[in-house]
This record gives sequence, C-alpha cells and structure tokens, in this order.
Amino acid sequence: MNIVVEKQPKCVATLRVEIPADKVTSERNQILRTYSNRSRIPGFRPGKAPQAIVEKRYGKDISDELQGVLINEAYETALKQESLKVLDFGVPEAITEHPDGSFSFQATLMLAPEVQIPEYKGLTVIVPPAAVPEEDLTQQLDTLRERFADFKVIEDRPAAIGDFAVIDYASSVNGQPTEEFLGKPAGYLAGREDFWLRLEESSFLPGFCNQVVGMNPGDSRDITVTLPEDFPVAELCNSALLFSTTLKELKLSILPELDDALATRLAPGKTMAEITTLIRDNLQFERQRKINDMKVNQIVEHFNAQVAFDLPEELITQETQTQADSMVERGIQAGMTEDEVQAQQAEIFATAQQQAVSNLRTNFILQEVARAENITVDDRELINHLVQIATSRKLAPKKFIKDMQRAGRITSIRQSIMIGKAIDFLVEHATVEENSEATLND
Repeated sequence: MNIVVEKQPKCVATLRVEIPADKVTSERNQILRTYSNRSRIPGFRPGKAPQAIVEKRYGKDISDELQGVLINEAYETALKQESLKVLDFGVPEAITEHPDGSFSFQATLMLAPEVQIPEYKGLTVIVPPAAVPEEDLTQQLDTLRERFADFKVIEDRPAAIGDFAVIDYASSVNGQPTEEFLGKPAGYLAGREDFWLRLEESSFLPGFCNQVVGMNPGDSRDITVTLPEDFPVAELCNSALLFSTTLKELKLSILPELDDALATRLAPGKTMAEITTLIRDNLQFERQRKINDMKVNQIVEHFNAQVAFDLPEELITQETQTQADSMVERGIQAGMTEDEVQAQQAEIFATAQQQAVSNLRTNFILQEVARAENITVDDRELINHLVQIATSRKLAPKKFIKDMQRAGRITSIRQSIMIGKAIDFLVEHATVEENSEATLND
C-alpha cells in the first residue's frame, strides 16, 4: 500500500493512496466468501451457490463494501505510518479501480493543530479577596428597595440628576434620520416614545442625561451626543447624533425603609435580617464562582499569549456561527429587538470570530495538557455525567443516553468532561494571590 500525505497550511493535508492489485483481490475474495456463506439464492442450498452467481447477484454490494474496507484500512495505516492526528478524514475523492486491478483514491484531511504547550504548573493568578464587600450588600438591598419604590410626579421644578424622566426622542445624523443615514434599522438609537430614563451619568448614552437636566415637563430640546470610537455600530463611531427630545413627565422615586414590613412584602414570614443573610450568602456564592472563573480566564490568557498555532478554517467557521447564535440569543433575552440585532450583525460576527478562535485554541491546549498528565474520562464518569444532565432536564436517563449515542454526541461529551478535568488540574496547581485592588468581571 503506497500512502502519501502532503501537509498544507491551516491544518489541511491531502492523502493519496494506491493499493496494489493483489491486496485488492485478497480483500474482494474474502468479502465474496462471506457473501457466499450467508447468501440465500433460489435453487441452491444455503452457502452452496457458485461464487460467480453470488458475485453477479451482489456485485454492487460487494464493490461498495470492498471500497469501504480498503479506504478504512488506508486511513488506519496512514494514522500509524504518518503519526497523524486527524479530526476529519473528509469524503474520499477520485476513487479509481484501475485496469490492472489496483485501487486508488485521495482525501482532504482536517488535522489537529500541532501544539507545543509551555510550562503549565504553578502559574500565578491574581484574584480579589473572597469576602463580600459591604458596599455590594448595600447595593443589593438598595435594588430591592427600588423594586418596591413609589413614584411621585414632580411639577414644581426642572429635571435633576437622580430623577426619572419620561421622554420621547428621535435621532438624526448630519440632518438625516439615523436609520436613513445607516441604511438599516438602528433600534433604540432611532427613537422611542414614553421612554423611562433614570437621570444618571452612566444611563443611556454618554452625556445625554446631563443635557436633560434643567428641562421642565413639556419642554423640548435638541440634545447632541458624540459617540465614542469603540461604539458597537461601526458606522456611527465618532459621529454626532442629534436627539430631538421632549420631556413628558418627571418623577421622583420614593424608596421604602429596610424593615420587616418590606421583608413581608418580599417573602411573607421572613424578617429583614433573614433576607439580608440570604442575600449575603447568595453574593458569596456568586463571588466565589466569579473568582474561580477569573482563575480559569487568567490561565487561558496566559496560554493564548504564549502559544500560537494554526486552526482549521472549517472549525473556526463552525465555532463562529455557534458563538454568534449564542450572542444573539442572549441579546434577545436581554431585550434586543430583531432590528437591533440586524443593525449589529457585522459587529456580532466579528466578536464571535474572536471568541471562536480563543475557544478553539484553549480547547486544543487543554487537550494537550490532559494528554501530558494522562487525564482521562472512564465510562463510569461519563455515565454519571449523562445521568446528571438527564435528571436536570427531567428526562429518562436510559433514553437520553441512547439518544446521545444515536446522535454521535458521546465522544464530544467525553472530551468536554476531559477538558473540564484539565482546567481543574491547572487551577489546583496554580499559585493564587489575593489582591484587594483586583476587581471581579461582571
């Protein structure tokens, strides 16, 4: 068997295989004998029909099986002979049965990247202290108060920072309506009616609220906001948007006291002390989760800064689409409209591709760490994991596992568990330093 592998950039290789006639004949005769032994042909006892008749009756099936056997054996030989790590063998092409009885084909292989991992034990990660800051607890309690706030209409003074303004607005760029300027939907940037806006510097767009200050209900004002250079809609970066704004109402938020009366409204039968303890515990759990994520992210960033390697373009495309779909889904859940999604499509895909490349590189690096440390996932761990997933989804575990097997998902799930164990290994062997100036990412 003659095997030639020609490697190309971006984790692609061309496999060319030539199988000699004697090997092809040997395999064909073996398959033919199997068909002869199990065939049921009228006029002949089982397994006694002449091979010529069997071959005539099952010729196509025999040829198809022969091709499959020869191709699969060539793949296995190529893996061993060339020490290949193949992600996908692709579809065999140029399949040829030559007049002399030999057989040849070629295939385009997707190879796993060649990853040289740097030192990975004892990496230093810097995290904030584990204790929940009192200001975080105070902020959560204030948020609870805001949920039950009463609103009083303000009629005797102009708008001030801290008020709630109910406004109508429409925007334009260089004298054109924003959507006309963009040539596509602009979502919330284009305009809104009866829009509630808390007058704070961080609300809405930079500098907008400060220009509402001083307006009285019924007043109209043109408000100009210059968008930053990193604004998500690329066409509007550094652009000056003019908002024709009308203040319809002005309201003052009146917050309830943090007492047992408020606790009763939140959770009947609970005291405010009990609710405060529950909130603190939840904050502690979430803080620890974020600290753990920080450790992982810093380790991943270290590897991505230290290691560079090509990735298969097909994998990048697939992962980019997955990330883009996930971003859109999260955006819609957060209240984005279809018009807003459409307006940010290019930015979404650019961000998705960056995340895709980072995810893929991280996965391949972690696979190498797992290989180096002999980190594996046995069948018991795999089954327990699948049972937990099925239980969380309120599905029958046996049926769920069979469905995963039929869908060909078992291998990828096993790999995901292995990658998770590799991450745990790296975190366990990292050097953790607490620093009060370190901040948690939201």
